Amino acid sequence: MLSKLTQWLGARRRQRALRDYPIDDALWQATLAGLPFFAHLDAPDLARLRELTSLFIAQKEFSTAHDLELTDAMTVAIAAQACLPVLNLSLDLYRGWVGVIVYPGEFVIRKTVEDEDGVVHEVEHDASGEAWEGGPVVLSWEDAQMTDGTDAYNVVIHEFAHKIDMLNGEADGHPPLIRRWHAPLDSRAWADVFDQAYDQFCARVDAVAQRRWARFERESLIDPYAADHPSEFFAVCSEALFVKPHAFEAQYPELYRLLARYYRQDPARVGLTFTPA
Repeated sequence: MLSKLTQWLGARRRQRALRDYPIDDALWQATLAGLPFFAHLDAPDLARLRELTSLFIAQKEFSTAHDLELTDAMTVAIAAQACLPVLNLSLDLYRGWVGVIVYPGEFVIRKTVEDEDGVVHEVEHDASGEAWEGGPVVLSWEDAQMTDGTDAYNVVIHEFAHKIDMLNGEADGHPPLIRRWHAPLDSRAWADVFDQAYDQFCARVDAVAQRRWARFERESLIDPYAADHPSEFFAVCSEALFVKPHAFEAQYPELYRLLARYYRQDPARVGLTFTPA
């Protein structure tokens, strides 16, 4: 009886959110036109994505910094991209926080880091996005608009992949594996593919001579920044999966299949099937 009541209340909240946060047809079509990597989605997928985007907007609080005007177009574009990775999973992967903060462009991040000798340093660097464990996602609107698919870059997908990774603790490149979605994928199977791919990529980056670095950085599908940490490798590869799926599958077929199984999507359309959730 309690389970049925919970389901009924959940359905009521969903319907109320969809009623209170509708997306105008013209705005939705303009959003899709600006995000060409949604092309792999069929009509039913796009309808579910639209609903999920409304639900996301209902659950999260958008704000801006430096007097940037928040518009419906900005909100829907960011929300739709955030919802793409969880389209066949659940918004529950984004639970536990509410804030999305949008800056006009890059912003400064200040961090305390400890070097190999145990000396603590205060460092600053410019960033286009930041995901805080238990806190907001911070995005550069300038970077969030870089969505033409000329490369695999997508700051929104990147930061929301971090949020998924953080659901089971500190981001480490090993996101939560939930049986109803990911079985028979388990932590060992994930590590066998992901950790090996990360180590191989780091070795490639380390082997690049300084004089060839600019060319490597320009031509590599996977941003060399991904070698900084397994969590960054997961986030950058998530970008590639959705933004450049055919190139990603061609260059990293085993890793493509791992992430496709995780997100339960096959953007390159290589014939993968997924067990019903």
